[in-house]
Amino acid sequence: MATRKVTLSLDSGALEFAERAAKAHGISVSSWLSKAARREAVRTGYTPQKAPAQPAAERDEAERSAAEKDLRAQG
Repeated sequence: MATRKVTLSLDSGALEFAERAAKAHGISVSSWLSKAARREAVRTGYTPQKAPAQPAAERDEAERSAAEKDLRAQG
């Protein structure tokens, strides 16, 4: 999946949670935050607008579907 560098501001507590969770899962904080953002978007009902599928968009959709499946499995 394509990545883009961004600057974020997080409160220190949220960053600490993210750092601990990322470490527990053996992934980078950036990767953990990316997955968490995607899961939260799915959980709150985000659905991407239909647009002509491109390779990156297809990968993004597959990852979104996987996140949605994970959420359903968690109850």
